[in-house]
Amino acid sequence: MMNAKVFQSDAPLDERRVIIRRRDGDVEMVEVPWGLRPLDGGLRAANVVRSEGRTFLTHRCLVPASEFRHRSGARNFCFSLKNGDWFYFAGIWRQASHGWPEAYAILTIEANADIAPYHDRQMAVLTRDQQMDWLDGLLPEEEILRSLPAGTFRVKPLSNVPFQSSLAV
Repeated sequence: MMNAKVFQSDAPLDERRVIIRRRDGDVEMVEVPWGLRPLDGGLRAANVVRSEGRTFLTHRCLVPASEFRHRSGARNFCFSLKNGDWFYFAGIWRQASHGWPEAYAILTIEANADIAPYHDRQMAVLTRDQQMDWLDGLLPEEEILRSLPAGTFRVKPLSNVPFQSSLAV
């Protein structure tokens, strides 16, 4: 069974994570920081990118996870797949440039019915059988970057649990 680091939605932008990507025809795993250099030259990194109406022909990546946490008001919630499987977030990466390191961001979509009570958006979750469809661009974005059906996620409130990186089982 694979263990993956819990994904904190408010983690520091420079937190390093393993991503999976295609590079020069091969699939590789590399550790890079979270947060893309803003295209407008601003100082604030982009950790998530809205996916609707956009195409991502190159520089796609996967971020493996087994659960993610989100803060809603003063409460923390943990989200995982009900079947207990691990999954991927759909992401994009950019090469290092102009003093900014190679980095990645996660794509967002409209929240599915399980997550909508806590937030109107969510990171795009892909199941394990969708990994190559995303990396190789086998499906159009509007077909693969969509909310999973209601009842897909297990939601657990975390009382008095600080947001911290840990391993998920």
